[in-house]
Amino acid sequence: MSDVPASIRKVVDLCSDIAFVRNEVPESESRSERLYRLRHSTAHVMAEAVVQLFPSAQVATGPSIEHGFYYDFDLPRPLTPDDLEAIARRMKKLIKRNHNFSTATVPMARARQLFAEAGQTYKLEVIDGIAEKQGVDEVTLYKQSEFVDLCAGPHVGGTKACRQFQLLKVAGAYWRGDSDRPMLQRIYGTAWESKEDLDAYLFFLEEARKRNHKRIGAELDLFHFNKV
Repeated sequence: MSDVPASIRKVVDLCSDIAFVRNEVPESESRSERLYRLRHSTAHVMAEAVVQLFPSAQVATGPSIEHGFYYDFDLPRPLTPDDLEAIARRMKKLIKRNHNFSTATVPMARARQLFAEAGQTYKLEVIDGIAEKQGVDEVTLYKQSEFVDLCAGPHVGGTKACRQFQLLKVAGAYWRGDSDRPMLQRIYGTAWESKEDLDAYLFFLEEARKRNHKRIGAELDLFHFNKV
């Protein structure tokens, strides 16, 4: 039985006549370029996992950022720590299947049709914004397995490259940064090329958390540290 909810299945079915081609990854890229590509792709895997676990999810935007990635979602309820663990487990399942990333360029009107049929209203606003600001009449789609997203790329060749990741936290984020717009749930994560790099970054975060805890405690006079 497919894990893909009906809303996303509509997009997949409507894409049946679109000629997706396998995403090509340049042979020579700098480390920062490779990490940007990797983190962007991991954000897409996370979005796929979220819509499988929350079929009514509205998917907004999800870029690669310094040291990681995030994706914003409009969900039926607040996420819990258990939800993050469930999303991470589903991501590992998807990554293990090593689905290829493929891409296609489609007319703007076709892209609107795809996401309108799926009820993805945030994607429609993104499409309209691209048309208005960039003056183009085509957009690119990326697909991995049965998940299709509006995206300019770049992406890795297959999901297996995304295996060294960690979901970090959930925070509130207004759509488009506008307090008059809906409050979305932003899931932050990090992804690296090796387990060693991931472990080193998580160690760095933990040490920073400890230092911050000590600083706040000292400011509130909660602790007293004796010099040795």
